[in-house]
Amino acid sequence: MTDGIREIEVKYRVADPAPLVWALRERGVVLSAPILQDDQAYAANGWSYGQSKTGAAFARLRTENGRHTFCVKKPLDNELACAEHETEVLARGEMHQAILAMGFYPTIRIVKTRRTGRFDRMLLCLDDVDGLGAFFEIEAMVGGDRPAAEVQRDLDRFARSLGVDLVRSTETYDSLIRASLPVGA
Repeated sequence: MTDGIREIEVKYRVADPAPLVWALRERGVVLSAPILQDDQAYAANGWSYGQSKTGAAFARLRTENGRHTFCVKKPLDNELACAEHETEVLARGEMHQAILAMGFYPTIRIVKTRRTGRFDRMLLCLDDVDGLGAFFEIEAMVGGDRPAAEVQRDLDRFARSLGVDLVRSTETYDSLIRASLPVGA
């Protein structure tokens, strides 16, 4: 497994966010005000869509409220269970050039409005993703050797306990956006 902290998540399409917001409120979770996140996703040269993401490194450059962050994720067990390293950067344009120099290439732009809340040790995210619609993510930061599939089962159990209509997705937003594009785009 890994000695570090891993981000493990589950993700769901949400047809109508209102019942979800209500169910979370019933659990004492009040979601934050919406925040716009503008993400550019990158893949390492040599990787392309259709190949497994497990074991490959991916980068993300995010702008949120005028603040820029750089993140590298490496899926370990599946696309939604990653070693992750993130830091703030001063200049988006310069960081973009540095990412290219490190051997990554830009893949998909992901623009979303995110509302977050916490329940126990879980970060709950209600996202409205441009071109895709509403999604609910549950994230947990996990150390040690606990299997990702076990953590994801626990997160899914919590999601199902909310009693709302959710359709689970095992793909990342960049893959979902790419799949939604017309052929050849």
